[in-house]
Amino acid sequence: MTAPAAAPVLRRSAEELADTARRVREHVVDMCAGPEGGHLGGAFSSAEILTALYFAVLNTDPADPADPDRDRFVLSKGHAAVGLYAVLAERGYLPTAELADYGRPGTRLMGHPVRAVPGVEMPTGSLGHGLALACGFALGQRLDGRAARSFVLMGDGELQEGSVWESAIAAASLRLDNLVAVIDRNGLQLTGPTDGKAPMAQLAERWRSFGWAVRETDGHDPAALVEHLGSAPWEPGRPSLLICHTVKGRGVPFLEGRPAAHYVTFSARNHARARAALRAAARAAATAGEDTVTAGRPA
Repeated sequence: MTAPAAAPVLRRSAEELADTARRVREHVVDMCAGPEGGHLGGAFSSAEILTALYFAVLNTDPADPADPDRDRFVLSKGHAAVGLYAVLAERGYLPTAELADYGRPGTRLMGHPVRAVPGVEMPTGSLGHGLALACGFALGQRLDGRAARSFVLMGDGELQEGSVWESAIAAASLRLDNLVAVIDRNGLQLTGPTDGKAPMAQLAERWRSFGWAVRETDGHDPAALVEHLGSAPWEPGRPSLLICHTVKGRGVPFLEGRPAAHYVTFSARNHARARAALRAAARAAATAGEDTVTAGRPA
């Protein structure tokens, strides 16, 4: 495979994708107010990434989730399952009302994704395994003669796992240019800043040295995400890696950029505070959009 048959159709504008990402965050906040709480920080930092993938990049159909020609997606950072569930619900893979069951006895919406959930390709959660799984999907697609692509979302703390780099070598050696990896580079993990645990200076150069085509972007910019992810593969014969610079807990000021955002069980008060912050952000975005339209009108 050297390129997809045609560029993916942008089914939503950048503004609509941003609106969807805000709804995704609202769902996540509600799930994190349940009895089990949830991994809010990484779900929020990847909200635009997941939204761009499912609404503008991936060739998938909620009405036919087993289509053999579909693109595959693996959430390697499986602890961000609440974000994936919210996106799948918004996309139509499951009812949004089902999100209220998250973490409760008998639910299929567990703390990490399982295949019982429509749209989930593989169960994940043991960090470092997702890239290998995505390599397998990509190789299988090539052997079957299909033009589909395989996508995987990893966390930056996850890069401390040696299996990631073994998979990176294998993908480049196999020239899997139908493989697209994304790193959610929010700079934090459960125990603090990632660079304080295992410094990742010159991260892009490291991946290039393994034989990957590498780009970097703002992971909260839907238009940029669609442009990069939709146009992969960027170089024939090379797997693609997009490093997305993000903020953990993005969207809730009292959690943004804090290790405490990693796992949250909201009290009623903080649930209301978080919802209010998201509503305020939505109003501000709407006002900014109106100002832009007004400024562009002819006199």
